[in-house]
Amino acid sequence: MTTNNALNYKYMLFHVYGDSALYQWLAMAAVLAALILLNEFARRTKSGGIVTFFAIPAALTAYFAAIQIGVSAGAEWALKNQTYLYMNGWFHYAKLYAALAGCIGFMMIKYEWGIGKKHWFKPFPFVIVAINILIAVASDFETAAVAWYKWKLSPEQVWLYGGWHNILNGIAGLLNIFCMTAWWSVYSSKDKTDMLWPDMTWVYILVYDVWNFAYTYNCLPTHSWFCGVALLLAPTIAAICWNRGGWIQNRANTLAIWCMFAQVYPLFQVTFPDGTAASKWATLPTLYADGTLNGIVEGGCANADPTAMTVVSAIALAVNAVALTYIIVTSKRRHINPYRQEVFVDQKYYKDAAARIG
Repeated sequence: MTTNNALNYKYMLFHVYGDSALYQWLAMAAVLAALILLNEFARRTKSGGIVTFFAIPAALTAYFAAIQIGVSAGAEWALKNQTYLYMNGWFHYAKLYAALAGCIGFMMIKYEWGIGKKHWFKPFPFVIVAINILIAVASDFETAAVAWYKWKLSPEQVWLYGGWHNILNGIAGLLNIFCMTAWWSVYSSKDKTDMLWPDMTWVYILVYDVWNFAYTYNCLPTHSWFCGVALLLAPTIAAICWNRGGWIQNRANTLAIWCMFAQVYPLFQVTFPDGTAASKWATLPTLYADGTLNGIVEGGCANADPTAMTVVSAIALAVNAVALTYIIVTSKRRHINPYRQEVFVDQKYYKDAAARIG
């Protein structure tokens, strides 16, 4: 991609034009379709959930342990393993297992397994989502600290560029935690296919998606075409179109599925530090100003354009601040505690979701 071509598309979020555009769009559509279908497999039957969130993760845990043991022993196969080379940072493992914990906890509530039947366990979805958000917030602040308006090569071999965008979005993530309302109001659906959180309506879905997209755009830039677009669209499409009230379950399921895939096969989306790509659909955001990694060196700022990151992060902060303000004002007007009682009861989305409660 030449500089002149890149300048013609300077208002785009990604370099998705030119010779690779067809591959990039088709790959994103394929990931989106696969995530939607795999989520349906996992949520519709107990056996599907057990295979997806118990059996496969158990096998992968053994695989990841074998890699670490092999690395410690100096085994060449482990030292050259793509999981070790590109996904060995703390964040990826934390995100994977936190997402899996959410999936398993949600199944416990849905199927009323063990403590899943207990009233005191109902805030578990809030707790696990908050933990996932805090992991991402820590990553945003970490990027700002180590790469303040300069290039920094991450342990996963991704060129990061920190700045105020990380601070803005980190604050947005903290606000997003308190945009979750009615922590005790989670239920199993009549048909036992879903864990429902009716008060988590389109309002929260929107502000979460904007914040999380900004996070992936800031801290996982070479992955964000897939984990910031396809991965957010999959649960949102399901929640809006046919699974009202089940968004957080959809989100946990698709996140865990994607994390497992990306942990095993990171080369699907990797752009190497020298600018070469493992596939024709590897996609760069406009942070990389000319659509390449040319001129990027540790500690430098050449070929960096953080404009889009700053704008997206500012929007994330703004929409989360507006949503939280609305929650506070509405709660005061109705004299309720928004974290113990439902806030969005007048919305059609809430009513549709509540009608599904078993």
